[in-house]
Amino acid sequence: MRFRLGRRLAATLFGLAIVLLLIALRVADPYPVQALRNIAFDTYQRISPRPHGDFPVRVVDIDEASLAVIGQWPWPRDELARLADRLTDMGAAAVAFDVLFPEADRLSPVRLAETLRDQAGAELIGGEAARLLPDFDADFARALTRAPSILGFSISPAATSLPQAAKAGFAISGVDPTLSIPAMGGAVLPLPVLGDAARGLGALSLNNADSIDVLRRVPLVWSSGGKLFPSLAIEALRVALGAQTVVVFGDSGGQGYVESIRVGDYTIPTTASGDLTLYYSRPNPDLYISAKDILGPVTPEISSRVAGHIVLIGTSASGLLDLQGTPLGDNVAGVSIHAQMIEQILSSAYLVRTDWVSGLELLVLLGAGMLTVAVVLFFGPLPGLLLVVAAGGALAGFAWVQFSSYGVLFDPSFPLIGLLITYTSMIFFKAQITDADRKRIRAAFGHYVAPTLLAQIERSGDKLRLGGELRDLSVMFADVRNFTGISEKIDPVRLVGMLNTLFNALGNQITTQSGTIDKFLGDAIMAFWNAPIDVENHPQRACEAALGMRQVLGELNAADAFGLNVEGSTIEGLTIGIGINTGEALVGNMGHETRFDYSCVGDTVNLASRIEGVCKLVAFDIVVAEATRARAPGFAYLEAGDIQFKGKSSRETVHILVGDETLAAREDFQALKAQHERLIARLRFGGTAGELLDHCTRLSREIEPQLGRFYQVLATRAGDFSNRKTDPAAEVLG
Repeated sequence: MRFRLGRRLAATLFGLAIVLLLIALRVADPYPVQALRNIAFDTYQRISPRPHGDFPVRVVDIDEASLAVIGQWPWPRDELARLADRLTDMGAAAVAFDVLFPEADRLSPVRLAETLRDQAGAELIGGEAARLLPDFDADFARALTRAPSILGFSISPAATSLPQAAKAGFAISGVDPTLSIPAMGGAVLPLPVLGDAARGLGALSLNNADSIDVLRRVPLVWSSGGKLFPSLAIEALRVALGAQTVVVFGDSGGQGYVESIRVGDYTIPTTASGDLTLYYSRPNPDLYISAKDILGPVTPEISSRVAGHIVLIGTSASGLLDLQGTPLGDNVAGVSIHAQMIEQILSSAYLVRTDWVSGLELLVLLGAGMLTVAVVLFFGPLPGLLLVVAAGGALAGFAWVQFSSYGVLFDPSFPLIGLLITYTSMIFFKAQITDADRKRIRAAFGHYVAPTLLAQIERSGDKLRLGGELRDLSVMFADVRNFTGISEKIDPVRLVGMLNTLFNALGNQITTQSGTIDKFLGDAIMAFWNAPIDVENHPQRACEAALGMRQVLGELNAADAFGLNVEGSTIEGLTIGIGINTGEALVGNMGHETRFDYSCVGDTVNLASRIEGVCKLVAFDIVVAEATRARAPGFAYLEAGDIQFKGKSSRETVHILVGDETLAAREDFQALKAQHERLIARLRFGGTAGELLDHCTRLSREIEPQLGRFYQVLATRAGDFSNRKTDPAAEVLG
């Protein structure tokens, strides 16, 4: 019992250690864990992307068709000025350029004249004419001043400049979260004449310059020297709403992270660093207007698509390399992501992942992990697997409800993988324990029981504990006759070989009949049936084993397998005596908890040993108790008298086992048995054996050679029959 409890405790501690290690891994959150979580969240969006809506957002796309009509990029800025003027005239609520303008337009005539002058070393166009040359940057600046325009800057660690001030006002509510907001190491700024003309200024960058394949979060604000700057999407929304200030809400717990950002009437929940978790919709063709259509003839259809809308100008042309991967599995232009951000804010469709979500994931892993350990340990692998499958389904269902109904990003991936790891670890641990138990069982029983019985013992190995149980057994003792005299005549090496040959042959007969060999005692064997597992008809099995032992011993002697048939030897062959008794005995592992033997003790065992000794008294090789004969009645038995055993208050009836059921059914044995019963009845009545003994002796000659000696000795054992009172009327003389 203590061993089993210790093993169970070890398995429990092992399972707990696995669960705690998994929790520690989740808290550390290495890249593979993050990647699994992102895959789960991407899957949500692929299954249920953000629905399309009629939002006042448009993208003027500098697409391949526009490049074919207007010319290669970059376009002269007079074209961009014309584009801005057209959008302003159509009633755009905001015009945001997802294009960086860090340098003067080299295609502007005034710039070209300066370039020619520098290269030729002389002023080709001078005086008043030079001052009249068009300046496309000035034209573009005038168009930006007239329009509700927004320009952008790009975050670049290699740049040395930083924006001096935001065009938007910023207010902070609560604890200042500036230190949690992404910092700009440097920025590429628009040309001052353009930047000053624009009504808004926002960051074009969509990430912290990290190398990522899929864009899932975008900073809404950036910091520089204690100052805050908006992203292009936030700035475009602010200008369109006519708001002057962006409000940044710090957390109420005072830990200094961003809780949300408000622009006009829109409050946007963010990550701790002020990022918006993007909730993508499928690409929508209605979102896009080709730039060539804006610059072409004005139509009411085009004007209606622009009026009152936030218009973002960018490019989807593949050669301009402004493409980003999304969780939906496609690559889209960066300007489209700015547009999706604004649509998401306008639709109030947010994805959130607060601290309580991560805490709940850890609690789920801890609870489900320990439950898996307990189920596998106490109920086995299949219930454990069913639990893991059920828990996996429940986790996936819960996570999906949280996402689809509340926009909460609950990660089922790591708890699920954690459960699988816990389950497989427990199965592996139990397999190791089972293997160790199997080896222990094989060490204890492998040489003493049949392979089929050993397999059954292995399946019920947890029952093999120190201690015992009362079971109904058939117990056998077998002993070599005159072993002392034989050992004096044979050298020890030959004697050991002889015993090994004998015990191997006799032991096979025992194990073939599903018996358990308890031990070899010098020249004797002790065996029993019906333990450690149930054996049907065990008294019959014991008798069949005894008859098999008689037969195999005869074959060994006939073949001189013991090497006794040598010149001068007086040993004709080996003989054995076998005693069998059936009844209750205490059986189990006996000894020290780390070194024990599986054995049985009790009165049934003691009587079986003494019955084996009766073989000498009755001059027959197999003697069984009355209890064995009564429970295996089909064999050929002959009563051998009532024996007074030491420690017994009354005599015990014993029988010799002459043969099997076939012999018992033969007519000659039936005739012998009838005469034998008359002989026993006469002896009990106090009569003499006389002619009945002679008759039995004659009948026995053709049945079993040993019976001649049995009847010869029986004539001298009248005292073993006289104690039982018998009705004289039952005596029938032959």
